[in-house]
Amino acid sequence: MKSKNNRIRNRRSASDILISILTYVFFAAFAFICIYPFYYIFINTISSNDLSQRGLIIFLPKQLHIQNYIKAVKIPGLLNAATISVGRTVIGTFLTVIATAFMGYMFTRESLWGRKFWYRFVLITMYFNAGIIPWYITMRNLHLTNNFLGYVLPTIVSPFFIILAKTFVESIPKELEQAAEIDGAGTMKVFFKVIIPVIKPIMATVAIFAAVNQWNAFQDTLLLMTDTKLYSLQFILYQYINQASSLKQLVNSSSSSMVAQTVATVQTATSIRMTVTIIVVAPILLIYPVFQRYFVKGIMIGAVKG
Repeated sequence: MKSKNNRIRNRRSASDILISILTYVFFAAFAFICIYPFYYIFINTISSNDLSQRGLIIFLPKQLHIQNYIKAVKIPGLLNAATISVGRTVIGTFLTVIATAFMGYMFTRESLWGRKFWYRFVLITMYFNAGIIPWYITMRNLHLTNNFLGYVLPTIVSPFFIILAKTFVESIPKELEQAAEIDGAGTMKVFFKVIIPVIKPIMATVAIFAAVNQWNAFQDTLLLMTDTKLYSLQFILYQYINQASSLKQLVNSSSSSMVAQTVATVQTATSIRMTVTIIVVAPILLIYPVFQRYFVKGIMIGAVKG
């Protein structure tokens, strides 16, 4: 009887090991599928442009060089577009996070006049949208066309983020606010001294969403901006991908060492596309490692009332 039980335990142990192996294999394959496109583009930007153009760079880079990135800086408007994208991402994300946290907090205070009305007034915008033409007319009447504020002002209030923040704030013990109020703290002091230190996880979560939305935004530039100095990096990427062939000639002809150029470093349409893609995508990827430890906690508590 004892030996039979041992065999059963051994059999279960073997099945557990098999399941673990299959799980690791599955997630490793899934991770590879997610990572490989970025890896493929990157190794093609640092490999021979001639080999890359012919599709010969698959897994390992060949004839390493960084001339693509050096020459990409010479592409007209790229650095200015990067400045615009960084500016709108930093400023827009900051304003969105602060507004979301404050409104989420205020909608939990029973002393707020018409609290339920204003909360529903904000939420109703999630279900009704006038469309692009009325939106554009409104933006034009507010003088937000060809204006940097057109990037940040319309995104400050987001109903979805406010729902997350409000639900998170509701999970905070009321005794914290009451103790601060007994000590004489007003609404703003309670918000900055008590609420903000506690709701950092949901603020980090909102920051991730807002930063990604700002960085990847494309349509607002297309509709609102005709001044090339206000073009964002995503819009420039779209233009450069379509104009890669002409940009190839521009970058190559602007080089001061054309005689010394080799086939490996001469720009091609493929190298232009891939290099600009890495320049656009890489910065936003750095957002996730910074806020990752807050993200899961923030989204879980913000989505389900504790």
